[in-house]
Amino acid sequence: MRKPILLPLFLALLFSACKQAQQQSADTILFNGNIYTVDEAHPTAEAIAIKDGLILQVGSNSDIEKLKGDKTEVIDLQGQFAMPGFIEGHGHFSSMGYSLIDLNFLKSKNWNEIVAAVAEAAKKAKPGEWIFGGGWHQEKWDEALEKHVQGYPYHDHLSEVAPNNPVLLEHASGHALIANKAAMDAAGISKESPDPTGGHIVRDPSGEAIGVFEENAMDAIYKVHQDYLATLSPEAQLERWKNGVELAQQECLRQGVTSFQDAASSFTEIERYKKMAEAGQLRLRLWAMVRHTSKELEGHLDGYPIINVGDRHFTCRAIKTAFDGALGSYGAWLLAPYNDKPGFDGQNTVSVEEVKAIAKLAFDKKMQLCVHTIGDRANRELLNLMEEITKAGGKPLNDLRWRSEHAQHIDPADIPRFAQLGVIAAMQGIHCTSDAPFVVKRLGEERARLGAYPWQSLLKAGAIVGNGTDVPVEDVSPIECFYASVTRKRHQSSNTGLELFPEQKMTRAQAIKSYTLSNAYAAFEDDWKGSLTPGKVADIVVLSNDLLKCSDEAVLKTKVIWTMVGGEVLYKAE
Repeated sequence: MRKPILLPLFLALLFSACKQAQQQSADTILFNGNIYTVDEAHPTAEAIAIKDGLILQVGSNSDIEKLKGDKTEVIDLQGQFAMPGFIEGHGHFSSMGYSLIDLNFLKSKNWNEIVAAVAEAAKKAKPGEWIFGGGWHQEKWDEALEKHVQGYPYHDHLSEVAPNNPVLLEHASGHALIANKAAMDAAGISKESPDPTGGHIVRDPSGEAIGVFEENAMDAIYKVHQDYLATLSPEAQLERWKNGVELAQQECLRQGVTSFQDAASSFTEIERYKKMAEAGQLRLRLWAMVRHTSKELEGHLDGYPIINVGDRHFTCRAIKTAFDGALGSYGAWLLAPYNDKPGFDGQNTVSVEEVKAIAKLAFDKKMQLCVHTIGDRANRELLNLMEEITKAGGKPLNDLRWRSEHAQHIDPADIPRFAQLGVIAAMQGIHCTSDAPFVVKRLGEERARLGAYPWQSLLKAGAIVGNGTDVPVEDVSPIECFYASVTRKRHQSSNTGLELFPEQKMTRAQAIKSYTLSNAYAAFEDDWKGSLTPGKVADIVVLSNDLLKCSDEAVLKTKVIWTMVGGEVLYKAE
């Protein structure tokens, strides 16, 4: 009499077990790999199971094989090195896109190469059409200039090859530019033009502008360039922006970058990114800082922060501002004057009062504050401000994860304060070695040794140190940046012997963490990405070399084999 009752029960249990097994079977299994998880609990593994874009389980080949189902895709890593996808911790996404469209001089070896490129562009341009580019850096050229002011070239050659076209070429740092005569005439620049607050027009001994504009002095040239762009149709401007963003996405994925932290977007761009995420058009994960003045921000932050739109593909939960400029263009705000420019201690580009006003808005809206701070004076002012604001608000700064963007030069007395206050040092390893030819010249030996790019000092003090490239200031390549982080040497073949205070270099594990989990933490996203941990997104990069164990020389030869975002392979090397 019991059989009719037990049979249906048995069948129900069998069906339930089969269904549960089916639910637990992976969509994708990566096996036979050399996997570094950046998860301290389980740092290494052979295989990963992925389901619904998330990591289901990490372990040995035999463990993960149990999760194979009838429809599971199985990928043999063939012993290759896999790790969490790189997170670009500070870059400029749309500017990166434009740099892939416009003239790009990051790799230019001398001024003559740049002039020749502008001459070619002028041949194709219509009269009055602007020629735009960037990436040049006078300290990195292999040929001396015939005439210069503090190493900067004169505009003469640009004006000769493009007499009918305004030319605007941004310095690699983004904190200076050079313009030709046509551009300066359009901006009304003359011998009598005064230096603006927080900016400098570079002049020859007679007082004439040589064409180089630093910091806030750039605004005069930018204004007439923006006026020119405004004559283009809105459709043409939007199409150019979209083309650039698509090129930026492709290049990031090719380089193994699965997430990108954008360091300053306008309200207009934030809305565009949000729509792209909602439409499934963002393939990597974009986290952005909105940047406007306090007056522009006030009353316009309804709906902010914007978090995890489009299946965690877009977030804007931070506000960006700045205290100073760049070291290369004498814009970094210093506690003592420049070693090679006596009596001058840099530029305070945004007033302390204005940064305080923006900090209050960030605090009230529960958004992160991200402040561009390169010089030791800028970093001290930021630490003081953050301490003052958070004490007044009655909330520990550690909970806010506010950030010093760049944190390049820090007085030794302020290094422990980063950990004590919970201020994140959002740094860029590649800046150290890129700036190496002039750091000691600008700061002097002792100040540079103790406080320039002090990664190891910050880490030993307990601070969170992020990593990135500040693209398009540098190439977005995480491999080149990783090399700089672990060697403090320049990757260019002609300068590989130049090493800047190697006692501050990161270990391999520290550098990987700075490019993954630490950057995720700096964006309040470490609970769902940054390590290969069950439950987190399957954002993974596979590389040709083991970054933990290969030689320094082999690091630079490392290739991205494929890049995965949310369990989907979006780039695969040919």
